[in-house]
Amino acid sequence: MIDITAWMEDFLQALNETFANRVWFVGLQGSYGRGEAGDKSDIDVVVILNELSSADIKVYNAMLDTLSHRELICGFLSGKKEIMNWEPSDLFQFCYDTTPIKGSLDEVMAIVDDSAVNRAIKIGACNIYHGCVHNMLHEKSDDILRGLYKSASFVVQAIAFKRTAKYIKHQSELRNIVSNDERVIVDTFLDLKNGGTVDFNLMSETLFDWSKKWIADNN
Repeated sequence: MIDITAWMEDFLQALNETFANRVWFVGLQGSYGRGEAGDKSDIDVVVILNELSSADIKVYNAMLDTLSHRELICGFLSGKKEIMNWEPSDLFQFCYDTTPIKGSLDEVMAIVDDSAVNRAIKIGACNIYHGCVHNMLHEKSDDILRGLYKSASFVVQAIAFKRTAKYIKHQSELRNIVSNDERVIVDTFLDLKNGGTVDFNLMSETLFDWSKKWIADNN
């Protein structure tokens, strides 16, 4: 597995040499951010510059090409003005799932209020509902279903936050504080994540019914 501390040191050095004092924030998301990475995990890096141009994107891409494990590098690149004017319901998950490496997201977090959390839950449930129906009718894809359960697990994190005012990053801990309905979603996601077998019809119907309930009962 990658020594992420050493890798981030190289990344920060390259970033500072490339953009100097224009770097406002750097963070890690995904499995490396949660300390759950495996051999094939992506390196999900968040970089926010004081301003981002199309030319900067090309320069950043060229910088990434000089780093080790280039094929695993993904993440989010933005200018500060854009992130400060982002849809607040997206910022909820973004902020809580990002481990700061350089700088702070406190200024961004100030935008996220109770209505943003409620909106994150509602939008998430609507997207999952639509995805389930479309997949059950058309693609009939196990991979799409796995992705929908992953998305649903993020919605459960928002639901738990709404109820407890605590953000639980690790799904294995999340399952212990949510309702039975949400626990089924989390357990299924964890099982699929660990290579479990897809029961397409049962899992699709379970996810559909769960998302339907959240759309109807949480206005």
